[in-house]
Amino acid sequence: MSTTEHDTDGTLGEMGGVIEPVDWGTPAPHGAFDDHNPPDAALIGDCVHCGFCLPTCPTYVLWGEEMDSPRGRIYLMKEGLEGEAMTDSMVGHFDACLGCMACVTACPSGVQYDTLIEQTRAQVERNYDRSPRDKALRGLIFSLFPHPKRLRLLRGPLRALQATGLDSAMRRTGLLDRFAPQLAAMESLAPRLGRPEPLPAYIHATGARRMVVGLLTGCVQGAFFPGVNSATARVLRAEGCDVVVPKSQGCCGALSVHNGREQEAQKFARALIDSFDASGVGRIVVNAAGCGSSMKEYAALLADDPAYAERAKAFAEKVRDISEILDELGPVAPRHPLEMTIAYHDACHLAHAQGVRAEPRRLLEAIPGLELKEIAEAELCCGSAGIYNITNPEPARELGDRKARNIVATGAQVLVTANPGCLMQVTSAIQRHAKSQGGHPMGMAHTIEVLDASIQGAPASTFTTA
Repeated sequence: MSTTEHDTDGTLGEMGGVIEPVDWGTPAPHGAFDDHNPPDAALIGDCVHCGFCLPTCPTYVLWGEEMDSPRGRIYLMKEGLEGEAMTDSMVGHFDACLGCMACVTACPSGVQYDTLIEQTRAQVERNYDRSPRDKALRGLIFSLFPHPKRLRLLRGPLRALQATGLDSAMRRTGLLDRFAPQLAAMESLAPRLGRPEPLPAYIHATGARRMVVGLLTGCVQGAFFPGVNSATARVLRAEGCDVVVPKSQGCCGALSVHNGREQEAQKFARALIDSFDASGVGRIVVNAAGCGSSMKEYAALLADDPAYAERAKAFAEKVRDISEILDELGPVAPRHPLEMTIAYHDACHLAHAQGVRAEPRRLLEAIPGLELKEIAEAELCCGSAGIYNITNPEPARELGDRKARNIVATGAQVLVTANPGCLMQVTSAIQRHAKSQGGHPMGMAHTIEVLDASIQGAPASTFTTA
């Protein structure tokens, strides 16, 4: 059966709803995949094509196409293992996946789609010849975003554009949208930049020390949202933590591993492990959902590296999202009231990939005066998904606009989430919604910024005036 013969009504046609037998050995000769970690046939066999994943899959919700659902992509993986070549159509369906992992949460059979799609994307990057334009775009992205120093160099020119209004003028012309939509998407997502806020290498706890933690400063987080890192350090300090900030740390490799750049991701992971090895910390705290998700999987990423396999396992066991560590410690710093209504957006790699949902809600709901409202279709991705909103701007925009409508419908004053990509994507979508509806953009904040404001006694107007 070719990849173009499948039904698009939620079934797999001739398959009768049950996956056909899989060759449990190595990939078939001349098939889509090489023999280095192909999609695991045993994991593919776990999928019974029940369809529980369909309403949670962003691309299936948008298009209703079977091959753009998790079970459809799993069937394509099976075909690749059994000898079908890697075609443009097959790669297109894999590339269309956001990697949001909502299907992992929804699946009653425990299918490890997260593992399967990462294995598949590594195969695509090794075995598929992308177009010159696609290669150039991806080359630009990966020569920039995983490199904190290069991102920091962009701050000056970007701040100048924003200060002079040239960025807005350029958007009004529409020329970039017309001739380079991916670059236009990249430019439109750039946040308003404030002053850099460098952190010292060691920050002592207020009062009795309860724990020593390391802090990942991140790439996009460190360059574009330095205030989030500063707020994280202040809250940890107030809650009795000594905070170690290794100056040698770089990228965690999340963007690379999520896009099939396996060797690059392994290189970043080894370097980060080296950076934190001598710090003597009990936990490694992360305030970016995508980073935390990847760092918790270092044991699998470096399983075949004899020099790092055990070190990677020990490192991964220490990694915690900031909401997890604060929930684990329990509060000692007093909370001051914040009289405002917020909508909490679950970042996919926090809720689905890490299973962290209750902890940030408990932290926020413990703030006096704060009212938390849930968002409809909370399981659907906002369209950020790492670099997806740059490589696939049209579906990302549709998902962002859908998310914005659901957020605005809550009537909340502030949108709160726990990932820099989500903040950029949702801010852009909310601004479009406000412009089209004649409304006013709502406030945006990272979870830790709201908690920091409460501990510091800052006014709610810090967030409620956009």
